[in-house]
Amino acid sequence: MALEPLATVADLAALGLTIENDELAVAQRYLAVASAAVRNAAGSPISETTSVVKLEGERGQRLQLPGSPVTAVTEVAIDGKTVTDWRLRSDRLWRHAGWTAPGEPSEVEVTYTHGLPEVPDDIIDLIGRLVAGAMASYRADDNGASLGTQVITSERIGDYAVTFGGDGLATDMELPAYLRDRLAARFGGGVSTLRSR
Repeated sequence: MALEPLATVADLAALGLTIENDELAVAQRYLAVASAAVRNAAGSPISETTSVVKLEGERGQRLQLPGSPVTAVTEVAIDGKTVTDWRLRSDRLWRHAGWTAPGEPSEVEVTYTHGLPEVPDDIIDLIGRLVAGAMASYRADDNGASLGTQVITSERIGDYAVTFGGDGLATDMELPAYLRDRLAARFGGGVSTLRSR
């Protein structure tokens, strides 16, 4: 099941971006794409969800769960066998016996609830800015040329001339490296095997 976008059309309106009725489907698509880009960079769903994750068992007693903050764990299995002798502490599972059998690797499957109950305002603003850039490209009458990111690198007024250059981004939805790093640091990165229910 796909996660809901991190912002809504109403959020866009609150940020000053008016979406016409005939643009609703496009705006919804951009909200979903922008949300996916931000979640990918954060390594976390950000908004609260229930997920199932498979992790490699570690020898230590603590097992870090992705997608901070973790609010509840409902099921834990090691190599397909349910275990109940664990405790949730600071986004990690603690188990006295550890998470692997002696001398061999194990797979730990965890069903848990994590993420924030409300999307932070700065994330809603970021999604809104990404969608605003995409909507500007969509609304441009340039036979689709603006669907790729173009940056003006120089402009001259006398005998008008303009030079476009790339900034390393392919679309309006790509996040620069510094922002991806900031999101990953804030939300704790993640695990690629995360799947939502």
